[in-house]
Amino acid sequence: MTRLLGDQVLMRIFIGETDRYEHRPLYEALVELLRKEGFAGATVLRGVSGFGAHRVYHSQKLLDLSADLPMIVEVVDTQEKINAIMPNIHEMMAGGMITLEKVSVLRYRPKT
Repeated sequence: MTRLLGDQVLMRIFIGETDRYEHRPLYEALVELLRKEGFAGATVLRGVSGFGAHRVYHSQKLLDLSADLPMIVEVVDTQEKINAIMPNIHEMMAGGMITLEKVSVLRYRPKT
């Protein structure tokens, strides 16, 4: 298991629900890449509404089945691992936003 306590980096990847990479959802492709590359973990969050660089408002409505809701892929790991994977992530994304921030990991371990 990866040792991940102390100062690390949180990367957030903001994309749309309908974004694709090689005919599959981009968020799934990103999580698979991160898992394959040995990252400590990743979580995908689905937003209920939002807008991005094009300023188009997306929201979840009962009758709107193609809302293209915002998705956020979050991962915490070392700066070195995030720097190494960044070219692959940039290649996979057509649009979106990536943010980085410093975090302090207080606990990281599986359930026993």
